[in-house]
Amino acid sequence: MTEPLNPGSHAVEVELAIDQITIVSLAEATVTVRCMLGPVRCGARFDRIHDSAEAIDLELTKILAYHRSVDELDPVHTALVTLRGTGVQLLTSATPRSRWQSIRGTNPLP
Repeated sequence: MTEPLNPGSHAVEVELAIDQITIVSLAEATVTVRCMLGPVRCGARFDRIHDSAEAIDLELTKILAYHRSVDELDPVHTALVTLRGTGVQLLTSATPRSRWQSIRGTNPLP
């Protein structure tokens, strides 16, 4: 007999659109983002860039919304976030001629 899935036990997909990025080091960036799919929580892990084959492994370690540290960011809201891990150098800021780059991943399990 198969046990029913626990809705709270699976990873929830999330997406952030990048407006501006400041590279702090090879493994850390401070990024102005808009939440496109979420809410996105601290500890979320991002493993892909939309429309790119490049691999990333970034963890969201801090969210500042309206100059306050918060634990999650709801869709359509913007914030300053800190991302740490592999692939920081692949992230790009938006320009008047380019679309915002989007990164996708999953929230941590509760």
